[in-house]
Formats: sequence, C-alpha cells, structure tokens
Amino acid sequence: MADPALWDDPEQARALSREQATLREEVHVWNDLKRKVQDALDLLDLAEAEGDKETLSVIEEEARVLEDETEAREFQLALSGPHDKGDAVLAIHAGAGGTEAQDWAEMLLRMYTRWAERKGYEVEITDLTPGEEAGIKSVTMTVRGPYAYGYLKAEKGVHRLVRISPFDASARRHTSFALVEVMPLIEDDIEIEIKPEDLRIDVYKSGGAGGQHVQKNATAVRIVHLPTGIVVQCQNERSQHQNRETAMRILRARLYALELEKRQQELARLKGKHVEAGWGNQIRSYVLQPYQMVKDLRTGYETGNVQAVLDGNLDPFIQAYLKSQIGQEEPVAT
Repeated sequence: MADPALWDDPEQARALSREQATLREEVHVWNDLKRKVQDALDLLDLAEAEGDKETLSVIEEEARVLEDETEAREFQLALSGPHDKGDAVLAIHAGAGGTEAQDWAEMLLRMYTRWAERKGYEVEITDLTPGEEAGIKSVTMTVRGPYAYGYLKAEKGVHRLVRISPFDASARRHTSFALVEVMPLIEDDIEIEIKPEDLRIDVYKSGGAGGQHVQKNATAVRIVHLPTGIVVQCQNERSQHQNRETAMRILRARLYALELEKRQQELARLKGKHVEAGWGNQIRSYVLQPYQMVKDLRTGYETGNVQAVLDGNLDPFIQAYLKSQIGQEEPVAT
C-alpha cells in the first residue's frame, strides 16, 4: 500500500485496500480479545486476594461472554477455503410452478438482501428477469463483504416452500421450488482461461421506465460461453464497457463453480458417495401451512419462527451447516 505506483491501477489498489482493511480488522479483533482476557485474569487475581465475591460474580459473567466471543472467532477461522474471505455471486432461479414459484424466488431475494444488510454487506443486482404476473424468474447479484462467499456457500441448493397460495382462488396448499447458486467472485488474478473465440457477445438496450428515461443506446451486454452454454448478462451500469466487465467477472465465477463442481463429483466418486444433481434434492424446507417450520435437511437444524428466517435471520442455519463441514476440504480449481 506504500508503493506510490499502486494507484496507477485503481482497481488493483481498491482490491488491496479492501484486503488491508480486512486484515487490520482481523488483527484488531484478536488483540482486543487477548487484552480483555488478560484484564479479566488480572481482576480475578485481585478479587480472589481480597475475597470480593461481588467482583468474582462479575468476572464469571465476563468469562462467559469472552468464551462465546472466542468460539465465534474460532468458528470464523474455520472459513479457510481459498475464497471464503471474499465476495460472492448469488443467483436465484424460480422452479416449475409459474407465478407461485416466481413469487417464491422474489421472497428468497428479499431474504438474502435482508441477511446481507444485517451483515453490513453491499448488494448489487447485476441482472433480474421479472415474472409475467408477479415475482421474478431469476436474479443475479453480487454480495460484497468479509466472508460473504464463506457464509453464502451454505445456501447453495434447492429451497422448497409449502404454503396456501395467494394466487389460488380456492386457497389450496402449494409447493414451490427455487434454485440458489452461490459462486465466489473471481477477480483477474484467478487462472480461468476464457478464449475470445469461445464467446458470443450481444449488446442490446437496457430495460427502463420509458418516457424520457428510455435507453437510447445499446449498453446492456449478454455473453454466451459456447463450450458450456453458460449465459450471463448485465444491464445495470451506464456504459457498455462497464456492463461487459461485470458480465465477464460473473462468467469467470460460473466457470470456476462449474470446474469446482466437477472436482467435487470426482472426489465423491472416489470416496464412493452417490452424487445426485437435480431438483429433487432440496436442502431446506420452509413450511407455512399446515404448521410453521423451517428445517435444513442436511443438518437437521430447524426453527418454528419462519418469519424471522424470511426476514434474514439465516445465521443459525449457515453456522450449523458450516460446522458440519469443518474438516472437509474444498477442492481448489485453477
């Protein structure tokens, strides 16, 4: 950061600045915790020497707080994957079921946005396809903040909703599915080879409110990766160049996730595990009728406070999953 030439490349400088801020905060937290423990020990020695029972009671409570904080910090250290500390790309796709599933996809968008706000993370929607009548067909967003990918990778999979449909005049119970994809946001220093001849790049006019705000120039970008069929698009930036850069970052993230999935499947095959890809393998059920419960089928963690979860209280589910994964190495794609 002290190199005067650093800001010749503003993007790299901002990336290093974010990394420096994260590392400073990490060091500060552990030093602060160490100081609190030492202060409590010094006070304990004094209270025991003087037989001060009231102070001993206060120290006992402080010890419980410090223990909880230490466990939380040690858990954070368990997020040691190659991209766990970095930003994430999260995509939501409505499953079969038309309007009902599209409404569920929008509910998940709200849930993850609320969760990110609680964490102090920055959320940027890079592409959104609205539903015909309500909800959304799909959305892709970037979530920026410390450990965004490390936490959100616990959400990858199919999410199932059971409720009385607000779109059914007969008030029948419906089951809806939505797929959540989570990928690390891959920056330029990751070796993901993308050949120009493997890309088809289309530009088009971004959707707008109409009238004087209608888009007159073709600034939106759609990129098709021909070997894999992956399609990414971005239309939220003002310039075609910015949209193209964002779309390329998302494409690299998707290619990385694809390679990672291949390696995970191969690792599971070698270990004798059965890997089943598809919509039948939901990771979590959200039941609003005939009873209220959210249950993670991978860990067994559940709660009856469905509204709190839909309002973004996801940490207990994320922590339960990540704790179950401690010790299982994540394959590294290069």
